[in-house]
Amino acid sequence: MSVVDYMQQLGTQAKAASKVLATASTMVKNNALLAMASALDEARVSLKEANEKDLANALDNGLDNAMLDRLRVTDEGIDAMMLGLRQVAELADPVGEISDMNFRPSGIQLGKMRVPLGVVGIIYESRPNVTVDAASLCIKSGNAAILRGGSEATHSNQAIALCVKQGLLAAGLPAASVQVVETTDRAAVGELITLTEFVDVIVPRGGKSLIKRVSAEALIPVIKHLDGNCHVYIDDYADAAKAINIVINSKTRRYGVCNALESLLIAQSRVEELMPQLAQGLQEFDIELRLCPQAMAIIGSYSSSYTGTIAAATKDDWYAEYLAPVLSVKVVTDMDAAIEHINIYGSHHTDAIVSENYTKAREFMARVDSSSVMINASTAFADGFEYGLGAEIGISTDKIHARGPVGLQGLTSQKYVVFGDGHTRG
Repeated sequence: MSVVDYMQQLGTQAKAASKVLATASTMVKNNALLAMASALDEARVSLKEANEKDLANALDNGLDNAMLDRLRVTDEGIDAMMLGLRQVAELADPVGEISDMNFRPSGIQLGKMRVPLGVVGIIYESRPNVTVDAASLCIKSGNAAILRGGSEATHSNQAIALCVKQGLLAAGLPAASVQVVETTDRAAVGELITLTEFVDVIVPRGGKSLIKRVSAEALIPVIKHLDGNCHVYIDDYADAAKAINIVINSKTRRYGVCNALESLLIAQSRVEELMPQLAQGLQEFDIELRLCPQAMAIIGSYSSSYTGTIAAATKDDWYAEYLAPVLSVKVVTDMDAAIEHINIYGSHHTDAIVSENYTKAREFMARVDSSSVMINASTAFADGFEYGLGAEIGISTDKIHARGPVGLQGLTSQKYVVFGDGHTRG
């Protein structure tokens, strides 16, 4: 079967399944999620064996450490996938929710009802856990899903897909409710993003090249973010201990994730005090610092025993999403300069301020144009799990329909509903 025919078949099956899912009860959908969790638990050995094949191929192909970290499946990772499924099962079902009810002068009653989007196509790289996250959120929100994982995770994704299928069948839902594309042919992506007859929205999760391609070629609406150039701004009124802990956690918790800190901004009034302490804390994690001239001068003068790697920052560094143990550092005159820098060079993903002056912090929150803005908290919290969404289908930096971590509500839309009692319009 050709790739075109294969993808058409998946689309046809997904569209049919979406009609069943749209009217499935909350109990049935939850039963499917819980059955998937049980299937994952029972399949630990086969899941890890499949993942070992992917890891071996990845090493042979020279994938970097960040990609290997995203690819790896451990018992802890399986536990996290199971927990995510159970948490989504516990979340309120948005489908059928009616809001904004009000009476119009004509006497009709008007409101909005949440409905599934239909069929969601998701294209992702490396992370096998996305298969579970995507399946759980799509099912709970009443959507069918076509999932196309990266070729580097093909064995892991297919092993997880078997568990998903078992859960669906155990709950009496169509097996085609979630379909994982089996072919590794790159042409499958091109077909998926143009299946306008069957697919209602595309969610790409991966590197810039993938997302740029999908954004440019898709004939279907896309929920996306290109990169995660996240900032922490240390304000004049920052608590020093909080600032150091937030910066270190934001940068070092995990490097290969889109909510990791990539650019640190420090108010000029605090840089001489805090730069040495920050450098000392970061050098324990072997972080390479890309420094503006003022930060470079302070590091050069504070201690000849400083052993971390340093380099002069260029304009490219202010735009960079490193996904690696590298951090750019810039000294700014004040909060206005920090906000201007973030809005110019940032990716509108997640940005934070460390300040004890809540008037300034609230102003920062209002003026920074990002999908998540934080006060005195690590950027690592920008995550669907931490936001109480159970999981996330992706993070959107767009401004229409969904923004930030996309959970159940982001996978639904609203339609107007009208209640009358024989009303006619004059």
